[in-house]
Order: sequence, then structure tokens, then C-alpha cells
Amino acid sequence: MIIGYARVSTEDQSLDAQTDALTAAGANKLFADRISGSKRERPELDRMLEQLRDGDIVTVTKYDRLARSLKDLLEIVETIRGRGAGFRSLAEDIDTTTPAGRLVFHVFASIAQFERERISERTKEGLASARKRGRIGGRPPALSPAQKEEVRRMRDDEHRAVPEIARLFKVSERTVRRA
Repeated sequence: MIIGYARVSTEDQSLDAQTDALTAAGANKLFADRISGSKRERPELDRMLEQLRDGDIVTVTKYDRLARSLKDLLEIVETIRGRGAGFRSLAEDIDTTTPAGRLVFHVFASIAQFERERISERTKEGLASARKRGRIGGRPPALSPAQKEEVRRMRDDEHRAVPEIARLFKVSERTVRRA
């Protein structure tokens, strides 16, 4: 049986293009998650893996729909293989039911991991360079120093509750606790 797996990272993204391509590729059953690929625990992926039988072929539109890291991708494909099933990626034309397909799969996975590591490296280099020039990255603080002092005063002197203070300053309760 050809089993399709689709994934998008957020609720507002559409699965339609992936499910259409998987159906056109002959998928008899579809599983779909709306969750980041960096998260290993995905309900529909786990359900699909549990239901795999000998001879099934798990099909995705692109291998990054299955996993974002090489480690996770290799683990998931090994789980698929351990169940006697194969793995196929439409975009990369990978089919692990053949020796050549397994070789291509490992080469592509290694290249993808290398590219992710290079992106991370370049990002870190850029941030370090910006810091040397005096730029500070990240989100600006939710509360100014004066506001933090007022938060502490309201809590300590007026004994106001954290949720109330958070509503007054229009920030999260965690921000109030950190202040």
C-alpha cells in the first residue's frame, strides 16, 4: 500500500498541494500534521509509523516534510525500514526500496544537513560581527527600566496580583515575574 504523509509548519498553511500530489502518486491512505518538522513527536506521523506493514511505501512530496534534521530523517526512515516498508520522496525522486535509491537518499540527507549547518554557521558569524560593531540583536524589552520598577512597586507595596499587573502593562505574566 502507498501511504502518503504531508506536513506544514503552521495552522494557516495549506496541505492541499501536498495531498493532491500524494493522491496523484497513488497514495491509498494519507496522514497529515500541522506542526514544525523540528518537533519529533508528531501525532499523525507516529500513528502512520504504528500502522505500517511489510511492503508499504511511505511517500512524501519532499523529504523535508518528514524531518528537518539528518538525525531525525535517518531515524524515521530506519523505523520505516524496520517495519518492512520503503520510503519514497517525489521531488527528489528517492525510492529506498532499491539499492540505488538508498544511496541517493543518504547523499541527499547529508547535503541537506551540511546546508543547515552552513546556514547556522553564517548566522552565528553575522551576529558576532554585528556585536563587534555594537549592535545588539533580539527583541526589544517588553518593559522599560522605569516600568520594571513600577511593576516591582505595585507587587511589593500594593500587593497586586501578577495577572492584574500583566493586564495593566499588556504583557505576559512571565514578563511581570521576570521584572
